[in-house]
Amino acid sequence: MNDHTNQEAQHHGEKPVKRREMSRRQFLSYTLGGAGAFMGAGMLVPMIRFAVDPILQPKAQAAWVKVVEETKITDTPTSFKFKVHQVDGWYESDPELEAWISKGKDGKIFALNPTCKHLGCTVNWNANPEYKDQYFCPCHGAHYTADGKNLAVAPAPLDQYDLKIENGFVYLGQLGPNKRV
Repeated sequence: MNDHTNQEAQHHGEKPVKRREMSRRQFLSYTLGGAGAFMGAGMLVPMIRFAVDPILQPKAQAAWVKVVEETKITDTPTSFKFKVHQVDGWYESDPELEAWISKGKDGKIFALNPTCKHLGCTVNWNANPEYKDQYFCPCHGAHYTADGKNLAVAPAPLDQYDLKIENGFVYLGQLGPNKRV
């Protein structure tokens, strides 16, 4: 504001407006701080995207995997091993999985995951003479019926694989909760 405006403001009872000037030091610190923040964000954004991007990708359903011929399935649960292609973020692998496949009392074929629901040990069919015709977990004594129903120790039944039969072969898909019990 010039002197003439200040004098008019004083005549009207207003206080004169003081103009604050930015020092060179303030200007440099604002400029350098802004430039540093811009460069830091330029480095952080790709790192954050790299870490978060796999989480944002839609989850794909498990592909159907050919496991065994339908004629080899009996009323007695039998262990079958199979490989699946797995992608975890940028890491790809082909782990070997196991399923206990049998025919139920209703004649339908079903497949159970052998991972105990208590603490994750592997259960086996008829592994303990005390528990005849049951799945038994050697770690803590959990046992299950042929349909995977939990009888002792374990809080839930064994998980069940989705299953389809095509051209005389049994295919396994997504693992989910047991629908038989």
